[in-house]
Parts: sequence; C-alpha cells; structure tokens
Amino acid sequence: MGHRKQSAPRHGSLAFRPRARFRRLTPRIRFWPEVDGRVRLLGFAGYRVGMTNGFIVDTSESSPFKGKEVFTPLTIIETPPLSVVGVRLYGNSVQGLQVFWEGWASSLPEHLKRRITSLGNRKASSPPNVPDGLVERIREVRVIVATQPYRTGIGKKAPEVFEIGVGGGSSVKERVDYAMSLLGKEVKAGEALEEGGFIDVFAVTKGKGFQGVVKRFRVKIMDRKSNKTRRGIATLGPWKPSGVMYTVPRPGQMGYMQRLVRNLQVLKMVDNPEEVNTVSGFHKYGVVRNPVVIVNGSIPGTPKRLVKIRVSARKHGVKVKQPPVLTHINIRRPVAA
Repeated sequence: MGHRKQSAPRHGSLAFRPRARFRRLTPRIRFWPEVDGRVRLLGFAGYRVGMTNGFIVDTSESSPFKGKEVFTPLTIIETPPLSVVGVRLYGNSVQGLQVFWEGWASSLPEHLKRRITSLGNRKASSPPNVPDGLVERIREVRVIVATQPYRTGIGKKAPEVFEIGVGGGSSVKERVDYAMSLLGKEVKAGEALEEGGFIDVFAVTKGKGFQGVVKRFRVKIMDRKSNKTRRGIATLGPWKPSGVMYTVPRPGQMGYMQRLVRNLQVLKMVDNPEEVNTVSGFHKYGVVRNPVVIVNGSIPGTPKRLVKIRVSARKHGVKVKQPPVLTHINIRRPVAA
C-alpha cells in the first residue's frame, strides 16, 4: 500500500453533499434555459416505465460508426398529456424574481382537489386577462401544469402540480400570448420535445436505506487479519483538528436523492402505445396506455416514478443534422393469432 496517494484516488465523490433523503418524491427544476426558434414549453413530465435495448443508425457527423447500426440501451418514459391550470409571470425585484401576475383557468380538472384542497370551494370564474402595461416588466413566463396519473396504470389519482418555463420566440409578449393560449387546455410532449433533440432528466433515485461505507462509498474491504472491523475504514482522521471531517466516509442514507442526467437524446416519440407494449406489460409497471418517449441511455428512479424533462441547458458538442433512426426495439410482442 506504499505511495497510495499517488496511485489511487479517494473513494466516494464529494460533489454530492449532503447525502440525505430528498424531501419529496418529485424532483425540482430551478433553472430554465434560453432557446431559439419557435415559442414552446421548455419541459415536460412523464413516468419511468423501464429499460430495454435496440439498434439505431448513427447519424452523428463525427462518429466513426456514421451510417451503421449501433446497439444501444434505451429508456421508455410514458408521457400522458399535462393539463395547463395556470400562468405565472415573473419580474425582477430587489430580492430577485418575483411573481407579478398569476391567473388560473376557469375550469380545473376534477382530481386537482386531491392535491389542492382549497379548490373544493372555488367558484367558476371568467378567464383571466393580463393587465395592460405589465408585459414590459416581465422577465420570465411559466405555466402551471398538473399531471394526469389516472390515465396510466400506476394506480394513482392525485396529480402533481408544478411550473414549466416558456421559451423561444422574438419577444416576451409572444411568450405571454402563447402561455395564455394554452390555459385550460391539455398539452402533449410534442409541445416541448422533438426527435433527435437533447434533454436533461431530473428524478429521485431508488432508495436503499441506511448502508455502510463499503456499499455507500465503495471503500475497500480490509485484510482478513485486520483488527476489529473489515467492512469499515482504517482511520477517521488525524488527532488535530479534533473532529471528523466531512470528507471521511461514514455510514448513512443511500439513495432516494435528486439527480440530474444531462444531454440524453430523444430517439423516438411514439403516439401509439401498442408499438412498445409487451405481452404481459413491463416489469413492475404494467401496460403502457399513453404516448411514450424513448431516450438513449439510462435515467434515475424506479418504475412508476415521476421524472421531469427539460430542454438541454448545456451545449452537447454533437453535430446532428438528422435524428438517429431507431430500427429495432427489443420487446416481446404478442403473437398474432
């Protein structure tokens, strides 16, 4: 074990601290990027179905496999339509972004009362209008959406309510008009995503409970003749300073933490769920009943868990003139009679 500092890195990343359980089951998005082109939503949400694999025709200009079939892992996300229940307009203040105006749809989904109990006494109202002269002070436009899990087979009725940013266009007024046109309607994944585009996926990882340092930090199991313990660390640190530093691996919570995976590519958006359904449904998920989004690679979370999707916020450095062609998906399909 001589010269270990020069031959082996430390075990366990210091980039993810504190290693504590996330406070809720749904992830949180704090930043919405600026995009060019048409006015559109900057994100969406879906339910993680599971993983499979397949073949795609690589269309990347810099890839040595351009024009050839490549075997790749795939993740399937069920994306039922989202219901736009409100619009929020943000402006700059001394304390940062502040809500300058908020309007809710005149008719709201029935299951929304399961999440917001105060809506039970709400009376029908006319559609809201943005006051004149307010648009010049607006910096960000967001829509308030509610998921519709009762359209899936996961056995859940209470929707999740959150914000999605609106981007694109040539002016803020164009974004405001677009958001107001969606108020009270349902939007599909095509309003935010496109085949071949790159996305960021937010999710809460699978929880593994209280674990030791070997599983939690992947430290080495000590020698058979070690004193006291083997599945632990040899030292907690020096005598001075008289305290255990935060960098020392310790037992504790593992998993059930929010994680972000950047720059996953959308390979295909399937409107007909029968194209991806298996003979007896997906393991621990069941039968898909809504349109799905197939992405390249893996995402955090468990089956039936809500994941949030955002337009990629960082440059991916891959020149893609046309999206990859998904030629085959490894799925057990029903046998025709």
